[in-house]
Order: sequence, then C-alpha cells, then structure tokens
Amino acid sequence: MIELSKFPFKTEKVAPKISDNKSTSLLLQAGLIRQTMAWVYNYTTLWLRVLKKIENIVREELNNYNCYEILMSWISPQDVWEKTNRWEIEEYFKLPTYWWKFYRLNPTHEEIVVPLLKQFVKSYKDLPTCVYQIQTKYRNEKRAKSWLLRWREFIMKDAYSFHITEDDFQNFYNWMIKTYKKIFDRLWIWKDTYVTLADWWSFTDKFSHEFQTILDVWEDLIYIDEKEWISYNQEIAPSMVWTENISEKELKKREDVKLPKNIVWVDNISKYLWIPKEKTTKTLFFIADEKRFVVASVRWDYDINEMKLKKVVNAKMLRLANESEIKDKIWTDIWFAWIINLPDNVELYLDDSLKWLTNFETWTNKNWYHSLNINFWIDLKNPEKFYDFKNAKIWDKNPKTWNKYIVKKASEVWNIFPLENKYSKPFDLKILNKDWKEVDVIMWCYWIGVSRLMWVVAEYFMKDNWIAWPENLAPADYYIIVLQNNLEKAKNIAKNLEKSWKEVILDDRKWKKFWFGVKIKDAELLWIPNIIIVSDNTLQKWWYELRKLWEDEWKIVKL
Repeated sequence: MIELSKFPFKTEKVAPKISDNKSTSLLLQAGLIRQTMAWVYNYTTLWLRVLKKIENIVREELNNYNCYEILMSWISPQDVWEKTNRWEIEEYFKLPTYWWKFYRLNPTHEEIVVPLLKQFVKSYKDLPTCVYQIQTKYRNEKRAKSWLLRWREFIMKDAYSFHITEDDFQNFYNWMIKTYKKIFDRLWIWKDTYVTLADWWSFTDKFSHEFQTILDVWEDLIYIDEKEWISYNQEIAPSMVWTENISEKELKKREDVKLPKNIVWVDNISKYLWIPKEKTTKTLFFIADEKRFVVASVRWDYDINEMKLKKVVNAKMLRLANESEIKDKIWTDIWFAWIINLPDNVELYLDDSLKWLTNFETWTNKNWYHSLNINFWIDLKNPEKFYDFKNAKIWDKNPKTWNKYIVKKASEVWNIFPLENKYSKPFDLKILNKDWKEVDVIMWCYWIGVSRLMWVVAEYFMKDNWIAWPENLAPADYYIIVLQNNLEKAKNIAKNLEKSWKEVILDDRKWKKFWFGVKIKDAELLWIPNIIIVSDNTLQKWWYELRKLWEDEWKIVKL
C-alpha cells in the first residue's frame, strides 16, 4: 500500500496554469507528472501505474492474437541506417563515440527487426508472424509542439508483421483491427474512436489507417460519412463542393481589365470588379520530379492539397516553383501568373471545384491585367478532366455517397503503415514460396504511442476539477481516509483488500492542515474509484463508509 505520510509526491491546492491544455494542469496538480524540458516529462508513481495498466491491456490483447513480445536495442550502428538511406534524417539522433564513429538512438526499429527476423524466418511455413515491443523512442524534433504530435521522447508499442502474399496480410490485418478495437474498448474510448484513412507518403504510395479519438484538444480534423465503415483524415478526404457554382447559361465575351496596383488579393479583386468571390480562382505553380512544370487551380475559397495533387500528377516529389522559375516559364511575375495563355510544355490541372463554372475571372499572365468572363469551353479548349486535389472543408460532401460529412476534432492513437518490401529488400530478406520461387517478404507496421494514448485517455475523461479515470486504469482501487486514531484498523482493512489483489492508498496524514476536507479533495483529484472513510462513529458499530465515485453514492459497509 502507499502510505501518504511517507509518500514523496504531493498534490497542490490549485491547478497550475501552464498551457491551454487543462488536463496537463490537473496532472501537475495531482503530482502525477513533472516536466524536464519542453514536452519531456517525468512520471511519478501513480502516473506510472496508469501507464503500466495501459501497457498491460495492449500486451494482453496482442498476445491473445499470437503476436510475440520482444525487446530490441535502444542504439544501433550507422551502417544499418545507411542501407535504407535513413542515416541523414535530421530528426533522428546521432550519438558520437570513440574513433569518430556514430550510433543511432533509435526512433523506430525497422532497421533492427528485419536483420533479427532474418536469422529465424527461413521458409514460407514460418509466415505470417508478428513481433512487437513497448519501448521508449527518441526524436530530435526541432520544435516540440502540437500537444501530443511532436515529442522528443515517448513510449511506443511498435509491432511488425511479415507476410509472403498480400492476401496473407489482409487476413492477418482484419484480425488485427479487431484486436485494436478490443484494446480501445477496454480503455473505455472505443465509442468515440474511428478507423480513419490517412496518407503516409514517406513509406509508400498507398494509404495508411489510423484510429482517431474525438477530443476537443486536437491535432486532426476527421471527415465521417455514416454510410461508410471508414472515416477520412483531412489530408486525403475526397471532397465534393456542396455549394453550387454560380453558372450562367449565356456565355459572355471575354474582357481584359487593367487593375490598380493596390488590387491584388481576392477580396479586393471581388469588390473592385463587382463579382461574387465564387467566380474567382486560385492558382499555384509546382515543379514535379525536378523536371515538369505543373499549374494547379482551384476555386478561391479552397486550398490546394499537395498530397492529393502529387498523386494526381503521378509525381514522387512535388514542390512550389520559385519566382524565377515561374518568370522563366510563363514570362510574367508570380502575382499575375494564371491559367490563361500558358505555354504548350506546361501541365495544367483543374480542380473539380471549378467544374461548370462560367463567366469567371482570372489573371492573364500579363502584369496588372485581369480577365473577366472566362469559360472553359472557349478559352481553355474544354478540358477533358477535372480532379479532386483540394483540402476538404467542413461543409463538403463525400463524392462516393453524396453524403455531407460529419467533421470532428480528433487525436491519433494508432496507425498502420504498409512497408511492403522497403526494408526487407535492403537486408535481402527473401523466402522461397510454395512454387519454390524466391520472393521478398512483405512487411507491415502497427504503432500505438502508449504514452500518447495515456494522455489522450486523460484528456478524454477530464472533468472540471479532476480526471475521472476508468476503474481499470485508476492509479489505485481504494483510497482509505483515516480519521481520529484509527490507523491500525485502517491498515487491517488495507491488508485485507491487498489480499484480493487490490491497490490501496492509505491517507494517514495527521497534521492539522490535513483535515477531512483536504483528504476527500485529494481522493477526488486522484479519482480513486472507491473511497473508504474510517472513523470512530462507524467503527463503534463495526462499519465503515464507502463512496463509489463512478456511482456517486455513499454506502455503509460491514467490516
């Protein structure tokens, strides 16, 4: 048991105001955490208990699915990272050592797990298999930010599965989804956690899956269509404009207008030309794979999503063109370059937010000149195809179902990455299949930020003055408040509870400042689900008082 008279970690009277994230303030007030530096925390005894309970839930469910726990090294040699071309990534720590050598403080373990499994996996009969670990990871983030998104030190469960065919993986993954649903159900957050489609371009051209939990303190917007089993991260959500474009049956004659030099931005242009903003356009210029010049245009009230656009133009790399590149290609300044009068060797892509738009405006690739009454069928030779490469907005529809999205603020708690043969190939991890052909082993990775998940749970269950932990995650099962001189009897109650594998906090503090009101407030702040009060009034009758916080009721219980 924890006897508070001897316990070094104290609560505070008020929650310190250190950020807009109130749950962090409550955790500091409860003495559960203390900060080492920006987004690096020390976990005290009771917070560590919560962490271990979450770890054990993750561990139990993965073990039930025949995933095998291992523990890999925290550091690794330079040469394994050079094989995968990841040694020079700035966000990954390098550790100098003797003789001008460097090691890596591991931020992830693909480069370690593949050589390890290669020593044991010899036949297609050994697959599929999955190994996992729960370990601290390190990232040299230039600026830790976004509440949970970018930490320099965090605890992660990373699992790696190995397969010989895509069908083999799909069968495995369907069961893995069920396993993770069980995990989040045991953490009491499943009803507000969604399977979400996202993009992970650094690993593969395919999409990845995330589990996103609805939170007011958030990192992502997720777009939910209730007719589909999956939701979408904002970065890849397919989008259909739900507000109709302002179209006119009569196509007007194009007209070029010279604008004053102080009229540049859309708001000013719209007012000056007396046209609705829905008839204005926004265009950006890109270099694809360092050799193709790409022009992309959307309606003025949307932004171009570079991840979507990269897939549309089928490019491995996409970057914004600089001013000199635009001037060399289109012979005009960046502010006046637009979709009209483009050279033949320029690729033009139009977002479907512009489809059916008539008599709209655009710059003309001529300094300070603006064109009114532009029409695709006349001025742009009737483009054959429109694409979806815009960032979805909260009022958009899903083009697959025509349903309006439900948009929620959320935080990521789990994700899956299709690694394919990105790591098996450099380490020559091959297997003879049933046809005696040598093939690369297919890999997939499944991550849960365990420490991140713990913070999400804290935020999810936060109330005004405490964090209302689920009973299976609370720092202890019972909080015993000792009144008068009843310490020995309270200890006997605690020992009997411990025989039933219950965790007990004994509030045996005696000084005058620790009167009943202080003790009950600390019990609520820590949110220990069962509070026992041992006092003369009840012990005379061989009873004690029991308060169940989740039921918010008092009971008289016989010893």
